[in-house]
Amino acid sequence: MEQDQIVLEGENGEKLIFYVLEQTRIAGRSYLLVTDSKDEEATAVILRDDSKDTDLESVYVFVEDDAEFEAIAGVFEGMLDE
Repeated sequence: MEQDQIVLEGENGEKLIFYVLEQTRIAGRSYLLVTDSKDEEATAVILRDDSKDTDLESVYVFVEDDAEFEAIAGVFEGMLDE
């Protein structure tokens, strides 16, 4: 199965490539569970779409709030267990 990729721009203008494992929408916000490589030992992170209705493209940010991260991680864990 081919995984979707998302490319973000890092703080220094470098391209950051992530592989989308899962996506969900909670309380009107879209979230992506992504990894930094296709390896089984890859680091997984959660991205939140902070784009506005007037934005032409999605604006993804890393979920850094511990409570939000734990809640969304629990949802993704349940989705991956299915």
